[in-house]
Amino acid sequence: MKALILAGGKGTRLRPLTVYTPKPIVPVINRPFLLFQIEILRRAGITDIVLSLNYQPNKIQHLLGDGSEYGVDLSYVTEPNPMGTGGAYKYAVGDSEEPTIVLNGDILTDLVVKDLVESHYASKADATICLKRVEDPSAYGAVDSDESGKVTAFREKPKPEDIDESDVNLINAGIYVLEPKVLDLIEEDTNTSFEYDVFPKILENGMHFGSFKLDDAYWCDIGTPNKYLSAHSDFLAGKIRRFHLGKRPESIEIATRATIDEQSVFGENCVIKPGAVIENSVIGEGVHIEERAEVKNSVIWPHSRISNSAKVQDSIVAKGCYVGQNVTVSAGSVLGDKTSLTDYTIV
Repeated sequence: MKALILAGGKGTRLRPLTVYTPKPIVPVINRPFLLFQIEILRRAGITDIVLSLNYQPNKIQHLLGDGSEYGVDLSYVTEPNPMGTGGAYKYAVGDSEEPTIVLNGDILTDLVVKDLVESHYASKADATICLKRVEDPSAYGAVDSDESGKVTAFREKPKPEDIDESDVNLINAGIYVLEPKVLDLIEEDTNTSFEYDVFPKILENGMHFGSFKLDDAYWCDIGTPNKYLSAHSDFLAGKIRRFHLGKRPESIEIATRATIDEQSVFGENCVIKPGAVIENSVIGEGVHIEERAEVKNSVIWPHSRISNSAKVQDSIVAKGCYVGQNVTVSAGSVLGDKTSLTDYTIV
């Protein structure tokens, strides 16, 4: 079995973080995001991985290389133009004669992929879709299935009144196992959507469409700043399992009078000055946090500086930013790369 990660989106919902950094490699716990997907695939013995790219592909390819460093074989396909999820699948693996596991490139999960693959083979399905139970499915695609798990219908972003009537709260989790015969349902070089085009055709053609519920697995779409920050909080709270975050680097300079909790994560060569307070946060490589500055429930990307007595709360600070003295970065703020806030600014 091979894998395809659909990583061609522009990450519009995650701006300004994705203006210079493609969404698939935004740092999550100081690691390029795609490495989490690559890791769960490798654990299942799936090492032949194709990345379907479109937006700033060279940055992704340069960072991840051939995958040998991560124990996999990475290859890259760059869409000539946006082709949709189904079109990108056809373009990337159109001549494949083996099943393909497909992942949307913005899904953070600790799924045991081996369990999904075994379920797919055991049910002899032509396609298997992962489903996740959520409180409000109106922002996603709701999926109906029968008692055996066989998919019976799809509803893209159902209205609240429809949800109340049907009590459906299982959504498309953006992870699929597809047999080669699914490729026959997709026209060459066309912009085609899994949700609107391919999946309805699977049902119309009477093919066996199975489902796999992510009841025991963590799942999060990191496609918005709020979800991105929430995913970090979940990591620090231990809600995401099966990933080793590693020890704190020895290269960090931490003043004896700085106050730092146990769960915060640091990159290499950080400098934390006396009186600084860091709580429940992720601090990137080369970040300087000056005297009496406070960083709480936040993510700071590499090589940013938080000056004396500045306060950053429930926020995201991207690469190379300067937060001046006595600045207040209030909850929900997102600073793009190289943002500079002069002293005493409140945002």
